[in-house]
Amino acid sequence: MQRLNAWRRLAGTRHCATGAVLTAIIAFGALPAHGQDVGLPIGSIPAAAEVEDLDGNAAQVASLTGSKPALLEFWATWCPLCAKLEPHLQEAKKTFADRVEFIVIAVGVNQTPRTIRRHIADHDVVGPVYFDRRGAAVRAFMTPTTSYVVILDAEGKVAYTGTGERQPISEVLARIVND
Repeated sequence: MQRLNAWRRLAGTRHCATGAVLTAIIAFGALPAHGQDVGLPIGSIPAAAEVEDLDGNAAQVASLTGSKPALLEFWATWCPLCAKLEPHLQEAKKTFADRVEFIVIAVGVNQTPRTIRRHIADHDVVGPVYFDRRGAAVRAFMTPTTSYVVILDAEGKVAYTGTGERQPISEVLARIVND
């Protein structure tokens, strides 16, 4: 707790405790870089959550996934683990794009639709980007940090959760689409 409080003072994020917690977790590596240690329980169905496209239009997360499996990445422009995870997600998308929806949910901490647009103009992201301005998706998906990936099966049930730059994305997707 002392490290977290010191980090909050250094980061100057007293007005944004969520940002400090996310930043501290990333900075100090408090979470393991593999699946099933954090987030929603396997087999659960996430609560309803509303996000926005980058033009401010509301969308329900469940409606974005359609009737096939989906991979949701909770992401930020400033997240170094997200940047390191991106090539692995792109590789998985090459293999599974026709069978899996890839969706990026930009957390509403220290970024805006404008900064997100600027970032994605110069960087590849794995799918359409939605902004979680109010944190509804972060809460519904029990998001502990950025680089959090949730894979849902075709019925919308959680099949995988994980954090960090090294996650078995392709292996999990292969198992889900071949079941």
